[in-house]
Amino acid sequence: MTISIIGAGPGGLTCARILQQHGISVTVYDRDPHPAARNQGGTLDLHADDGQLALREAGLLDEFFALARPEGQEMRKLDPAGRLLAHHVPAEGELFKPEIDRGQLRGLLLDSLKPDTVQWGRTLDRVEAPGLLRFTDGETVETDLIIGADGAWSRVRPAVSAAVPEYVGVTFLEAWFDDVRNAHPELAELVGQGSAMAADGERCLFAQRNSGDHIRVYIVQRMPADWAGSGGDVRGRLLEAFSGWSPSLLRMITDNDGPYVDRPLFALPVPHTWEHKPWVTLLGDAAHLMPPLGVGVNLAMLDACELALALAGSASSGEAVGVYEATMLPRSAEFARRLENGAQGLLDVD
Repeated sequence: MTISIIGAGPGGLTCARILQQHGISVTVYDRDPHPAARNQGGTLDLHADDGQLALREAGLLDEFFALARPEGQEMRKLDPAGRLLAHHVPAEGELFKPEIDRGQLRGLLLDSLKPDTVQWGRTLDRVEAPGLLRFTDGETVETDLIIGADGAWSRVRPAVSAAVPEYVGVTFLEAWFDDVRNAHPELAELVGQGSAMAADGERCLFAQRNSGDHIRVYIVQRMPADWAGSGGDVRGRLLEAFSGWSPSLLRMITDNDGPYVDRPLFALPVPHTWEHKPWVTLLGDAAHLMPPLGVGVNLAMLDACELALALAGSASSGEAVGVYEATMLPRSAEFARRLENGAQGLLDVD
């Protein structure tokens, strides 16, 4: 059996690692020209009941804890005046959802794979027929099983579903802060070791401590998807929208290092299901894109773990896909229902 995974994100790499742990050959195709081609994003928390379960099955849990930041579980809730409303400080030894940078997690998974498992610079154009992948360079690959782990705008998804992501009405504008202890000490003090957020019902500032003395801030607003690119002075428009907020919080808008990064939020219809096909399946955001509220990577890695174990324990790939989808589809539908309006909830005062 030949298995092809499209996408070298946490989900695709976790699936490949567990398959190799069970002696099953797999190839991962990714459009990036090399592993360091782009920034992998900010920090994420891996939960004990899904993401960490997948890493345990992959034999990488100890390596994860060596990189993770338990202190990153600290959370501060502020009001727009900068007053502290709530403060969670993790207990000694609390490891339910420690933080790790996305790039560190990806590196951990990549280093665990056999050489040449990932083929870089391979952009999928389409699934041309059952078991046939066509890449943008014109080359084709025949395979017994296609696993779409290629994210929100999956090129594999059309093989099973006509669904496309829809804008949820909320946009994130990302701002970066480097060398925060020296260059941004007030912000470092405000955010602490984990995250800090403030909201007024229409807008929100959400800051996350990353490793390497970095902080990422997400400026959250209910705006058209193309708001940031529609012209004008973005910083000036932000300051107008956040007028009256505390100067200490406005530093998250004015003092960033480098440009803003526009990240409008999209989600798949709820529920997103499809008719079983024995030669193709999806995992992670390709299967169940939801607002970024702490479950995306965790569910992707749990999907990957369960699919790999099903393939290791089944007589055929078609049987394994059926077993996997029978659990994954209802679970993802339930999470998607819970989080359907979750992006709007980020703006709530309570």
